[in-house]
Amino acid sequence: VQLVESGGGLVQAGGSLTLSCAASGRTFNRYAMGWFRQVSGKEREFVAGISSGGASTYYTDSVKGRFTISRDNAKMVYLQMKVLKPEDTAVYYCAAGAPNNGSPDPGRYAYWGQGTQVTVSA
Repeated sequence: VQLVESGGGLVQAGGSLTLSCAASGRTFNRYAMGWFRQVSGKEREFVAGISSGGASTYYTDSVKGRFTISRDNAKMVYLQMKVLKPEDTAVYYCAAGAPNNGSPDPGRYAYWGQGTQVTVSA
């Protein structure tokens, strides 16, 4: 599975962005998908996850009510981000792994994209 993120950029606090992740591979629908983020010098942090069938979604507490993860049959995964805050600034990564009930452990995801920068100005 190859993953390519897009949609990052610079936005003012309170604004919105939607990140996209394009996946390749015939077994995409078997994988749980996740979005992580990382600030330089800090550990990679789980943001949101979605089950292989799309029925279940998971979020870290700091983004609940503001971010929405979704996936479609065209091998795309999205992260809609609203009411962005400066503390949301990070490189955002798309990840794929075996079904894991929304595990926040990066080790449970076998495939990673290259990341896309999101910068939220105050």
